[in-house]
Amino acid sequence: MQRHVILVDPYSEAVEYAHAFRKRGVEPVAVLSTPAPLKSYLHGWKPDSFSATHFHDGDFAKLARIVRGYDPIAVIPGNESAVRLVDSLIEELAPGTGNVPELSAARRDKWPMAQAVARAGIPHLRTFAAATEQEAANWLRETGLEGRALVLKPRCSGGTDGVHKVEAGEDWRLPFRQLLGSINMFDLSNDSILLQEFASGTEFVVDTYSVNGELGLVAVVQYSKSTRGNRIGVYDAEDYLLPEDPLVGVLESYTRQVARAVGIRTGCTHTEIMMTDQGPRLIEIAARLDGGCGQQAARLATGDCQIDRAVRHHLDSVFVPGYEIVRPTRVAWLSAANSGTMRNAEVLDGVRELASFRKLGCRYPNGSRVPMTEDLFTTLGWVLLSAPDQNVVDQDTKRVREIEAKVVIDPLGP
Repeated sequence: MQRHVILVDPYSEAVEYAHAFRKRGVEPVAVLSTPAPLKSYLHGWKPDSFSATHFHDGDFAKLARIVRGYDPIAVIPGNESAVRLVDSLIEELAPGTGNVPELSAARRDKWPMAQAVARAGIPHLRTFAAATEQEAANWLRETGLEGRALVLKPRCSGGTDGVHKVEAGEDWRLPFRQLLGSINMFDLSNDSILLQEFASGTEFVVDTYSVNGELGLVAVVQYSKSTRGNRIGVYDAEDYLLPEDPLVGVLESYTRQVARAVGIRTGCTHTEIMMTDQGPRLIEIAARLDGGCGQQAARLATGDCQIDRAVRHHLDSVFVPGYEIVRPTRVAWLSAANSGTMRNAEVLDGVRELASFRKLGCRYPNGSRVPMTEDLFTTLGWVLLSAPDQNVVDQDTKRVREIEAKVVIDPLGP
């Protein structure tokens, strides 16, 4: 009898779930949480990878009947947009086997997420959701954050979409007005805006996979990011920490507290943490796999990844508590300093000659209109580097930057 797995919003790298399960004889079925694919993810929507696709038109009972008909071995989110629907489907089909249903909003919306962490007594950044400028101004005055550096961002988006930094002394009202009422990358209206005190430090990602309430560490990654104007989410590089690094223990302990606070019991989480002088502080936690090229990079660095753990969990009842580093690995992200027309994308092929080169992901061919890189979704692409020697990776990274600097993007006319 054919077995099936339900993958909800399996955009971009989440399509690898389909390939991994199919290799084990399980047919992947896609469910989209929207009546049509999200426009922001059209480039990452691969319908031919699935044996069937169903769209959620708002009739949950109908969708639940369809999903139940497959008798799936699992229902898995492929994106932030899937989290709430997956929670509902699991609770309908197999009550008590998913994440804590009452905390579903805290795993998707950054405002109840921040509230859940605060209620649990976990050290956190002061955060507030404001629907009007007056609400925002009152909160800033009451908390003593007037005139201090802030971060403004949508409550229910991702990938640094719409994240703005306000420097100390700058007026926060302009980015607030720009964000309020705008449509984010998940086609949702930003009806209120999250304000957060700015945290200075080094940003890390803790990727985990949980089984029956036990949290297993998949990888700990250090981000290198830069700013462009008031946008602070320009990705430069990602590096994997050795599990014996003292920081890993601190970050793992903090992640466990946050995961409990938002009701994580099963599946992937992708937790972004700023290590400040006062200790770790949550940026956000997402109840889904690490996206971008995260799964490919993790396989090179650790010999494992969240997708592989999901397959072994659901088919072999396997739980893995930790990870190892099998070879130094880095993701070098590529940026566009300005918007315009890509003229010489072929210059990036030079990275293929590097000793540690493993893969190039370039989103734009020649003649394409390219946005200025401001966040994860406006990068030119990425280069995956991995070698037995860290020095080789470091030297090749310098060469990647030299090649990146040769990219020509002609500014658009009026």
